Parts: sequence; structure tokens; C-alpha cells
Amino acid sequence: MKLTETQIGEHLQRIPGWSRDGNQIVRELKFENFKSAMSFVNRVAEAAEAMDHHPDILIHGWNNVRLSLMTHSHGGLTEKDFTLAGQINQLD
Repeated sequence: MKLTETQIGEHLQRIPGWSRDGNQIVRELKFENFKSAMSFVNRVAEAAEAMDHHPDILIHGWNNVRLSLMTHSHGGLTEKDFTLAGQINQLD
């Protein structure tokens, strides 16, 4: 079920590092080097596969990663997005 604006705001207060960008939540991360960035992306991939919920992942500038989450089938944000965001926060 798609979350209300109030619910989205409450969730964002509980997951540091994530912000709203339209119908999605995003997080930018910077790593020491390319290998560290790729290692993180691989850990995100494992968590995403386990949940069957997949973020958009952009690796840019050799050590930067941008993650974007939304539930495409619902056209916006759901509990699933924030659950995965919380799991991702435990990986870095």
C-alpha cells in the first residue's frame, strides 16, 4: 500500500542519510575507492534480492554511489522501500 505524505515524513526521520526526491527516496554515499564502492553495491544487491525489491543504483565518479528506492508497482513509496533503506543503512 502506498504511504501517505505524513507516513513518508515519519519514516524519513527514522532513517538517516535518506531524502525525498519526488516519488522516491535517495541516498548518496562516498567511499574510499572504487573497490569499496563496488563491495558495498554487492552487499546492497544481496539484501535487495533477499527482499525481492531492487533499488536503482548509480555508480559515478569512481567512488560515489547513489541509491534510489520506490515501489514501481504502486507508483510511489511503500513500507518495503523504508524496510530496505533501513537494511542498507546497516551495511555501510
